[in-house]
Amino acid sequence: MLTAKTLSIPLPIGRASKSSDSNASFLHFSPTSKGSCQIGGKSFMSPRIRASLQSVVEPDIQSTPAQTRVKILSEALPFIQKFRGKTIVVKYGGAAMKSEALQASVITDLVLLSCVGMRIVFVHGGGPEINQWLDKLGLKPNFLNGLRVTDASTMEIVSMVLVGKVNKHLVALINKAGATAVGLSGLDGRLLTARPSPNSAQLGFVGDVASVDPTVLRPLIDNYHIPVIASVAADPTGQAYNINADTAAGELAAALGAEKLILLTDVPGILVDRNDPRSLVKEVDIKGIKKMTEDGIIAGGMIPKVNCCIRSLAQGVHTASIIDGRLEHSLLLEILTDQGAGTMITG
Repeated sequence: MLTAKTLSIPLPIGRASKSSDSNASFLHFSPTSKGSCQIGGKSFMSPRIRASLQSVVEPDIQSTPAQTRVKILSEALPFIQKFRGKTIVVKYGGAAMKSEALQASVITDLVLLSCVGMRIVFVHGGGPEINQWLDKLGLKPNFLNGLRVTDASTMEIVSMVLVGKVNKHLVALINKAGATAVGLSGLDGRLLTARPSPNSAQLGFVGDVASVDPTVLRPLIDNYHIPVIASVAADPTGQAYNINADTAAGELAAALGAEKLILLTDVPGILVDRNDPRSLVKEVDIKGIKKMTEDGIIAGGMIPKVNCCIRSLAQGVHTASIIDGRLEHSLLLEILTDQGAGTMITG
């Protein structure tokens, strides 16, 4: 998000930015300001891009007055200028993956952002589809502390479903929408090297990311293709591991020096009161995250997500956002407006 002067407020009401005043509250409201214009480099109005952009916006053109469309484009300009040419890593999963309507919304958002010059990297899991195939084969899914217990048979299904089915389905959808997607997994080009999880005795072939080599990605994103990456990787011996997609996205964002990491989730973001969506924290810094964790505000499944964001920020990613994937066009709301679609975490 674009930020200008910060006004300290006691509650997490608005999208914020980190204050240089160490005595200020860790949450601040920030009005929007224009980003700097970037000129030169690749032309984004080639015939392919023009056709892609037309395919994204054309369905709604007839229902929206021309003056309204012009106003919307003009208001988005500062955000397009800010993020043009920057790398944005998006982790995709949850409700946005299960609903066809939300899936179409996410794909449309990705193609539009790519068309206006953002370098998109798309990382996905596929838990629900893995469960469906395990059920078809008479295998019962088993979880420990929210992580899938992955024996040799389950690992084989995970690889087939994520790499062979979900990944190629997403690539086909993005290509159909007018962009150019390339399907990969962590094994391709040694993109991700895995190591066993500390709890491997209980979890089986569930791994952590030992290292990232983004060499295979750079020519793709430099040419504004969209890498679509399945969260499966192998150790140096070639043994495949199931990698948490949030973790994979965070490590890739750090290795690529991404401007922004975005995690699509099934919740509005970080809530002060988990039962009240109106208590959404629009922006918080790392110090605030630690305090909220100590106070029990951040708990359960949100802890690994914020830890993933903190780790990516510590390695140079500028901002990390946890946004509501159930909200239509949440990616555009997060990137092209000052309101956002969830919680943004800053360093």
